[in-house]
Amino acid sequence: MTNKPENDHNQVDNGLKPGASQPAYQQITLPPIITVKQLADMINVSPIEVIKQLMRNGIMANINQALEYEVASGVVSDFGFTAKRQRTSAAAKQAVTAGAGKLHTRPPVITIMGHVDHGKTSLLDAIRKSNVADGEAGAITQHIGAYQVEMKGRKITFLDTPGHEAFTAMRARGARATDIAVLVVAADDGVMPQTIEALDHAKAAGVSIVVALNKIDKPGANPDKVKQQLADQGILIEEWGGDIICVPVSAKKKLGIDDLLENLLLVADILELKAEWDCPAEGIVIEARLDKSRGSIATVLVQKGVLKPGDNIVAGVIGGKVKAMFNDTGKNIRKAEPATPAGILGLNSVPAAGEVFQVVADEKEARALIEKNKEERAATKGVSLTSIASQTAAGETKDLNIILKTDVHGSIEPIKDSLEHLSDEKTRVKVIHTGTGSITESDILLALASKAVVVGFNSKPEPGASRMAELENINIRQYSVIYKLVEDVEKALQGLLEPEYAEVVIGQAEIKAVFEAGKRGKIAGCLLREGKATRDSQVRVLRANKTIAESRVSSLKRFKDDVKEVAAGMECGVKLDSFNDFQIGDILQFFRQEQVI
Repeated sequence: MTNKPENDHNQVDNGLKPGASQPAYQQITLPPIITVKQLADMINVSPIEVIKQLMRNGIMANINQALEYEVASGVVSDFGFTAKRQRTSAAAKQAVTAGAGKLHTRPPVITIMGHVDHGKTSLLDAIRKSNVADGEAGAITQHIGAYQVEMKGRKITFLDTPGHEAFTAMRARGARATDIAVLVVAADDGVMPQTIEALDHAKAAGVSIVVALNKIDKPGANPDKVKQQLADQGILIEEWGGDIICVPVSAKKKLGIDDLLENLLLVADILELKAEWDCPAEGIVIEARLDKSRGSIATVLVQKGVLKPGDNIVAGVIGGKVKAMFNDTGKNIRKAEPATPAGILGLNSVPAAGEVFQVVADEKEARALIEKNKEERAATKGVSLTSIASQTAAGETKDLNIILKTDVHGSIEPIKDSLEHLSDEKTRVKVIHTGTGSITESDILLALASKAVVVGFNSKPEPGASRMAELENINIRQYSVIYKLVEDVEKALQGLLEPEYAEVVIGQAEIKAVFEAGKRGKIAGCLLREGKATRDSQVRVLRANKTIAESRVSSLKRFKDDVKEVAAGMECGVKLDSFNDFQIGDILQFFRQEQVI
């Protein structure tokens, strides 16, 4: 979608004749939807500059990304323009031309979130069964993690995900899969920790929220108490003067289900959801698994274009060709349109949930895209206080998102208040999620999706969270003194925080022989037991498990040749700076200092 927009979209509407002097702020007319490339052409800047500005505003986009008017108008204002919305006729509202593709109304995509045991699964089942004819009920055998229902002739797509973790995993990889989040709260139990966590994930994603007040039929139900608890979390429902729709339901007795669906369609109408249809299909992987007989089975949600059997497809670093497609009843389908979920066969491996997929022209283009995705992921780095400091020093940072975990609840408010008071006219500190206990994988996912730093006060990461943080380059900062925590964040905002370095052991070798090297000293003949040795390594000499010296490699040889690196299982000769007292059996531990992200 790189074609230039129509002329009436591409003209600067400044009210001046050619050759007249330009006003300080030019006015341009923007369509309801415009791509990054088209927007860059309109304001005569590089698409890269537009992408950078979007990133500064917290939006990740590529050159062909479609931007809504509100986002595009914010970008052009940063370049010294004022925007006005292009008037669209009633007929054109159903299909707005943007480059080569046409935007048509599409179904809303809904994710149901909430606390465990508050009835998320029961509500999904009630919605699904109420929309399946009796004769078809037995056909629901193929669970694909997503499905569509119909209400008054209109489709609604539901993602049957394991909860807010999967919801955020999708967003963390740059895809907004959900339009509306339904927050399920049990009327007899109220707002619970997982309710708040789900709410924070939905708020961070910027999606519309509808509250489903479940279990209203139970004797202990207290809707007013729940509404007050929601108000305390910043969720003010309509009857209390807010703008959040709250629908009382009973999943068990199937009460209020149609009312909930009608309200979801109402919110969808307000959002004016549209998608491009006549273009190569793109979307997101909802879930995937390996089947012994059929190979990789992935559930995908198409977000633009139409997916068909035979399409060449790339999902992250995995490719393949769509061999077959089926819906949630197991029925084969010939196409999947925007906002339609489908199970597909044909990928050569199992992609991760949240991977973005694209349809490409042929296998050659697929291989090129896979290599590009691999390179981009290798270069990706998370946000850290040190990187925030360098950005602030360069005048770039505007927001610092923080996820705060503490050992006790009483520590949350004073730390949160202290951090948020550091905000000024240039930089704003936002504590987007708080909680007690250890740092979890869910915290890391939210940090990845929100470009946030995880701060633990007397709170340590779980093993799985540590592994994920290391894999995704997410910064975890741990403190036991409040003033040190606040001081580091303040230094980061002022661009004064010095980088932290950590020692990383890269290999170990055992000395098998010692050779005289004339006036140059001695060379240790080693067998590398694990890892690797490099010519620029620092070295720790261990004897009987005690450190007797620290030095640096001055030469590294394989036989008579100087080499840069030696791998595990190989023999090598090592000479150190200012150390010669080698003994057979000594261990050389190779390490380096790496900057903590």
